[in-house]
Amino acid sequence: MDSIALLCTGALIAGGIYWFVCILGPAEQKGKRAVDLSGGSISAEKVQDNYKQYWSFFRRPKEIETAEKVPDFVDTFYNLVTDIYEWGWGQSFHFSPSIPGKSHLEATRLHEEMAVDLINVKPGDRILDVGCGVGGPMRSIAAHSRAKVVGITINDYQVSRARMHNKKAGLDSLCEVVQGNFLEMPFPENSFDGAYSIEATCHAPKLEEVYAEIFRVLKPGSLYVSYEWVTTDKYESSDPEHVEVIQGIERGDALPGLRNYADIAETARKVGFEVVKEKDLAKPPAQPWWTRLKMGRIAYWRNHIVVTILSALGIAPKGTVDVHEMLFKTADYLTKGGDTGIFTPMHMILCRKPEKKTEETSNS
Repeated sequence: MDSIALLCTGALIAGGIYWFVCILGPAEQKGKRAVDLSGGSISAEKVQDNYKQYWSFFRRPKEIETAEKVPDFVDTFYNLVTDIYEWGWGQSFHFSPSIPGKSHLEATRLHEEMAVDLINVKPGDRILDVGCGVGGPMRSIAAHSRAKVVGITINDYQVSRARMHNKKAGLDSLCEVVQGNFLEMPFPENSFDGAYSIEATCHAPKLEEVYAEIFRVLKPGSLYVSYEWVTTDKYESSDPEHVEVIQGIERGDALPGLRNYADIAETARKVGFEVVKEKDLAKPPAQPWWTRLKMGRIAYWRNHIVVTILSALGIAPKGTVDVHEMLFKTADYLTKGGDTGIFTPMHMILCRKPEKKTEETSNS
């Protein structure tokens, strides 16, 4: 009888461990399991070294101002965090306002669909996703609009993940993913019927450069919408606590520097866009976007235990624990930014590329 009890106990423990590690913890769309966590395109033995290199970037502030070094820095960041994001957050690497009665997944989808609704595209139109990640927004937008979406991401690992998800969702005929730098996009001018970026252009060292590229590839008369990470009118650069929060967000999210909300429209106009609308989508009556971060604290500790165990067993790369801890600290800064109102990740700007003037109009 004792041996049977021991066997049953062992089976329960084994089953519990399997449930805890392999089932519990993944985000609402289970695209990634804990046992499959990796360093993206970075080999497992080099993950910790790359994590240290990532942090060294901030110990040499002048390098952040060197534009040519930023793309590699951002690429390294997404190699380190992509699997953890997918596992713990989902396939859409962005925030959305909370909606009473709606799940995080539903709120995220509605936030994404609003972006494509704003740019007035039709089924069959070719539109650009600037900084597409693993393609969560791309798939929602393609399914909703039936437009053909071309996404660009600098990270090769995200390209492979996005293509796999597109095929699995049966949307690979509408969704195309290209590896490239959105500061130098491999597309001809006047080739897209619309464009959007969802919390992605914050990684550009100079916003003017990415906006100019988007302007170049859009057809005249087409619309572009962006959800931008910015400091708000409540941010005081003379307040040490405010500065600490913003710098914490920058360090934990691979940002060369957060911009002020007032700079966004000015930059858009500078490259030739007409500004159609501008609004902080996080302001009331919108419900707090950072609620999900607060509610996720128990999930973080659960996931951190899983990551620590997997790393100790050699299943997850050495350094994964450090990356996961960095993301938790960053979540705390993001929450403080939301609570104080000094930061928003969804300052929306809707722009139009002007129609070409006719030769007669130009000569008049």
